[in-house]
Amino acid sequence: MSRIRVRPELLGLVLLTTTALTLTAPPPLAAAQQPPAAQPAATAAFTVEEQRLDRAVPQEILRRSGFDAVAPDFVRSLRGADSYAEAERTVVRSGARLWQRAVDRAQGRGPARGDLSRDDDRPLYWARLALTRELRQWQPEFGLSESGRTALLGKLERSSRGQDSMDFPARGAVKGVKRIVLTGFDPFTLDRDIRISNPSGATALALDGTVVRTAGGPARIEAAVFPVRWGDFADGTVERALRGPLSRADLFTTVSQGRVGRIDVERFNGAWRGGFGDNENVSETGLVPVTDPASQPQWTTTSLPYRSIVAADTGRFPVYDNTSVTEIPAGGTAPVVRPDGPTPGSAARAGGGGDYLSNEIAYRATLLRDRLGLDVPGGHVHTPVLQFGAGNTDPATGAVTDPEFVQNRLDIIAQLRTIITVAAEAS
Repeated sequence: MSRIRVRPELLGLVLLTTTALTLTAPPPLAAAQQPPAAQPAATAAFTVEEQRLDRAVPQEILRRSGFDAVAPDFVRSLRGADSYAEAERTVVRSGARLWQRAVDRAQGRGPARGDLSRDDDRPLYWARLALTRELRQWQPEFGLSESGRTALLGKLERSSRGQDSMDFPARGAVKGVKRIVLTGFDPFTLDRDIRISNPSGATALALDGTVVRTAGGPARIEAAVFPVRWGDFADGTVERALRGPLSRADLFTTVSQGRVGRIDVERFNGAWRGGFGDNENVSETGLVPVTDPASQPQWTTTSLPYRSIVAADTGRFPVYDNTSVTEIPAGGTAPVVRPDGPTPGSAARAGGGGDYLSNEIAYRATLLRDRLGLDVPGGHVHTPVLQFGAGNTDPATGAVTDPEFVQNRLDIIAQLRTIITVAAEAS
């Protein structure tokens, strides 16, 4: 597998290259306690994501949402931790509070604490980075090893993303209530426009813990968000977070931002990483890394009721059953676009959802479904690209929000809620 660091100024070139390779495809995608250490570890340098935090836009988003108080509160809590065990409790508690605060804000509970619209997913993203940056430079008196700090950072990531709070009763424990798992993503392509919001993450916040009413009865949704980082996926973050919830779910859908002006139900997912830079400006090209690669398929398939979803009137954006993939045919050497799906024996080069992390979370979730032997509907849905208003498109001079931008996000969230309801009724 090829792994390189991508310079921010080359991200556009990478995207253009990816687009050129799929020119005949659908429109391009907008993707136990630790013993005390003898000596404290040196503080790690801030990550690429954390370095963006000091720029004007992230600071404005935090200030205008009231989430600028989250990091100072976290620092005060860390100062009270006099052991690793206490630090662990503090980190998990703070992460869970951040997630719940973002969910509550999105769902209209409690004061808004700012003039940004409640549906905005960006305060959660930037506040999480403020917490990880504080934790990365924290030097407690009890001493903290590098591995201990890494473990704490992992717990903070999972708790602040809702990944460890997707709790459903066991099958049969609650009669008549279906269980739905939904995932979204962080904002991405931040070096092209740091104002970016991700409607899939906003949808996860808006729907987490909610109940939709279907013709067959109520269905409860549990949601989480995932990072746009190749390394986290290779380390198994998807499988760790979803193994338990999927085993108890009646339906699941991974969601990400996709193409302009349309929603796609992706029929096929490919086992290939195409190299586009992630939020750390790292590029990965090669086979999707999974456990037991000897039994790894090149393709997985959705089990969502795509025909019912496409046929339903779910909202303003047209919805498509996307069957196109890019493959290297059996015996061939060059990539070929197949509008009707992969051919027998082919090697994946892009699923319907492309070759970025949206395709990969769909591939990993459906592969997990298959390896666990679950007979449960599940797959991936791509939202439209979330666009700013017509007079607010320049990242250098544009405002962080505008009425059209907010309405577009609200419309996407509402349509995803309806799509999930249709899927639950048809399953």
